[in-house]
Amino acid sequence: MSSVLQAPRSDAHAAIAAVRRAVAEVIRGKDDVIDLALVAMVSAGHLLIEDIPGVGKSTLARTLAQVVGGEFRRIQFTSDLLPSDLVGVSILRPNLDRAEFRPGPLFANFVLADEINRAPPRTQSALLEAMGERTISVDGTSHALAVPFMVIATQNPTEHYGTYPLPESQRDRFTFRLEMGYAAADVEASLLGGAEAPGAPQPACTLDAIIAAQHAATEVFVHPDLAAYAQRIIHATRSHPGIRLGVSTRGGIAWVRAARARAWMDRRAQLSIDDLQDLAVPALAHRLIASAASDEGVALGAERIREVIATTAVPR
Repeated sequence: MSSVLQAPRSDAHAAIAAVRRAVAEVIRGKDDVIDLALVAMVSAGHLLIEDIPGVGKSTLARTLAQVVGGEFRRIQFTSDLLPSDLVGVSILRPNLDRAEFRPGPLFANFVLADEINRAPPRTQSALLEAMGERTISVDGTSHALAVPFMVIATQNPTEHYGTYPLPESQRDRFTFRLEMGYAAADVEASLLGGAEAPGAPQPACTLDAIIAAQHAATEVFVHPDLAAYAQRIIHATRSHPGIRLGVSTRGGIAWVRAARARAWMDRRAQLSIDDLQDLAVPALAHRLIASAASDEGVALGAERIREVIATTAVPR
């Protein structure tokens, strides 16, 4: 067994706490957003941040990579971006009588897919295998990605000029969808007053500590009654009259995995119903498709999830 898997739980907890403090020094007044980002990371998931430009989406992704000490790559999604610009290409070398693979920017620990919905769906879909399987296939050859691997995508609201909707299969691969929101009044006033932005943070832990935390989170116990409750929630989204496409099995697994990560971060060995309910909206709302086209939108999806939570019997 590797030393990573043998890392003491206390060390992994201390590492996550150090990462939270370091990120909070840069992303001020956004503790709830930071906590969700850390839950996504500890659950080995991906994060979709949808908000207007200029509220710190890219800064959050970059800061998280810096304090963890992982390799960071930023990809600016544009209308002319090609799938090969993400995954890499094979170049024929006549003198070597073979093709040489040149990896793309997805071969990093943390990948910022900036303004992901400004690229056409074909390019967006190049992320599917990477996010789901942690591999890239080029010319029939599979290439393993870095460990850990996390995609943090930023997205402009869909009514903004020059945006494309994300394919349903791609939205389903994001553990959470969240919003940054404007800075708190005191933070914004400080910035407007000329306060210097903090410099690049120093690494607060190692990648091995993050991997240890991810392994430890999978050991959190899920009582069969809570697993059945989660399944009832998922089933209810599929039969709701206002929902045309409910939560997939993959989405349900990601939700429970995130809830286990949250329980572990709170130093609890067993999942609670609060873990599931508190994470239901960020984990499930973006996966829904409304029955009527005029009703599309994550805000409505959040409302539907809250309805389902409120009307589904809880374990006794």
